[in-house]
Amino acid sequence: MQRREFLGGLAAATLDGAGAYGQQPRMQTYLPPGVAPKPKGPLVFLDYDKEEIDYAYDQAPWALNAGEVAKRNAQKSAAATARLGPPRREAYGPKEIEKLDIYFAGQPNAPVNIFIHGGAWRSGDAKGAAYMAETYVDAGAHFIAADFNNVGEIDGDLMAMADQVRRAVAWVYKNAASFGGDPNQLYLSGTSSGAHLAGVALTTDWRRDFGLPMDILKGGLCCSGMYELRPVTLSARASYVKFTPDMVEELSSQRHLDRLAAPLVVAHGSLETPEFQRQNREFAAAVKAAGKPVRFLVGQGYNHFEMFETLGNPYGLLGRAMLGLMKLRPA
Repeated sequence: MQRREFLGGLAAATLDGAGAYGQQPRMQTYLPPGVAPKPKGPLVFLDYDKEEIDYAYDQAPWALNAGEVAKRNAQKSAAATARLGPPRREAYGPKEIEKLDIYFAGQPNAPVNIFIHGGAWRSGDAKGAAYMAETYVDAGAHFIAADFNNVGEIDGDLMAMADQVRRAVAWVYKNAASFGGDPNQLYLSGTSSGAHLAGVALTTDWRRDFGLPMDILKGGLCCSGMYELRPVTLSARASYVKFTPDMVEELSSQRHLDRLAAPLVVAHGSLETPEFQRQNREFAAAVKAAGKPVRFLVGQGYNHFEMFETLGNPYGLLGRAMLGLMKLRPA
């Protein structure tokens, strides 16, 4: 056999085994650091296959220091409580969990920052946010952290969680004067799944649902949240949230920007999952396109959990932005 004939036959055999040039298997691209890509499976959303969308809504593999961040925040919370004293617990509803932690400012008629904690809708509590309180109390604002059921306690129903958050906000508005708060200076902040719930509260029809003014919230900060639930229904989170079409419609705040009556700060960290980055980027863009005031921030070098720490620092990215939203200066 001539050499030319041999090489031609070898090339043909190679093509037969691997397909035409440029037809090699597509590889996964949306993966946490250190995870080896596999051939990409069928697409389930945008350019994500099922494994990629599951990773995109799971923070743990993208932030390996989450445990260390939680430990230092617990230490800061203990120090803050020792200095400020324990918060006053007030009930906003009949369930034992339906209570608020109130940290008091030193003057009457003070503005209020209501904080909604995250935890993938499955964990978290008000006391874990104590480390944030000093930033706002020292600047002259009350700081309130809300407790509510996690989704595992209410049969996977996010609608019930959203109702609790809305009722907590309504209680603060109606009862602000009882603890020295100004009902006309209520602000809302939330992180992660708490930012999702904050987004829902910010796009609530307060007049229709509670008989309250539409603008009871004068500003909101949403960090690393989800504002369109359809892609979330395709992820592993559907194993513990019982998504329904009505839930997805009502609790996707990006679909209800006509109800938004407050300026927003929207933020994410540059080391977060690609979906959390996209969700926040597109939410901020949609708010701007709707003609509503919004400030979009990207925390360079921060992962999901490190971003939240900055909300408890008057000179941190989120702390500075929240104080600015409330027209306050660091102490």
